[in-house]
Amino acid sequence: MDAAIIYWSHTGNTEKVALAMQDGLNEAGMNVSMFRVEEEEQVDFFAYDLVCIGFPSYQWSPPKPVDEFLKGKFASYREEGRIKWGAPTVPGKNALIFCTYSGPHTGVREAVPAGLYVGQFFEHLGFSVLDEWYLAAEFHGSEAASTQGRLGDLRGLPNEDDLRKVKRNAALLVNRIKPVSEQE
Repeated sequence: MDAAIIYWSHTGNTEKVALAMQDGLNEAGMNVSMFRVEEEEQVDFFAYDLVCIGFPSYQWSPPKPVDEFLKGKFASYREEGRIKWGAPTVPGKNALIFCTYSGPHTGVREAVPAGLYVGQFFEHLGFSVLDEWYLAAEFHGSEAASTQGRLGDLRGLPNEDDLRKVKRNAALLVNRIKPVSEQE
């Protein structure tokens, strides 16, 4: 089984999560390809059993580079005829959305709209969105934004414990998409 992890990370928080996810998927037996949004426009989502896409939440939305990347992919797939009326599910095609959020935010509810928005791109392609993962993270460059918001002190997040959980959950995710004949 093959997975692609595509991410955009301005300060390194989302990249840490992507790398932990890569470790978990690899340990569970998946072949994993990693791509940074700004470096990879030619990746074909349909070539993978699982596409994981990660980004930070910027004011309830994905950052502009992620939005432009997804809109470009959507336009390309529409032109190729891969987007069908009614968005029928394409068997064996799955997506996972992961989103970091931080700073002065009021909590995960500020990140959820970004995850739901990105999930719609995959659902329109016929992918099954298996889950959305939201991880609190340090707001780099502003101690006040990392310590004085409703979430409390976020310095150092995601920490090693958070990343171990991501790795474990990524490995567990593989069992949800393996064909029944391959499950033990």
